[in-house]
Amino acid sequence: ACMRKGKESSNGRHFYERQAAICKAFANPTRLRILDLLETKERSAYELQQELGVTKANLSQHLTILRSAGAVVTRREGKQLYCALAMKEIKQACALIREVLRRQSQENWARR
Repeated sequence: ACMRKGKESSNGRHFYERQAAICKAFANPTRLRILDLLETKERSAYELQQELGVTKANLSQHLTILRSAGAVVTRREGKQLYCALAMKEIKQACALIREVLRRQSQENWARR
């Protein structure tokens, strides 16, 4: 980010705000499970609802948050809603987080 006289530029601030929005979207176990389920293929909202064991309204709330963060895209085919990852980098970000968790787990185990 560009810094001028101790103040962040508006572009830099916007970048960090977007980054925080993505992190907030990822900061929920159900939403992480949704992202995990979408890593391999597009799925219908009905499939996601059944797999997660959540209500239609609850799934809708989670999808709204993931869409607004730019992590998930949806499309409608008739009455059915289909969901997919917005970009391959979302899959890579989830894999990186899992790798950090594995590494922390290994280090904690080694300290015992």
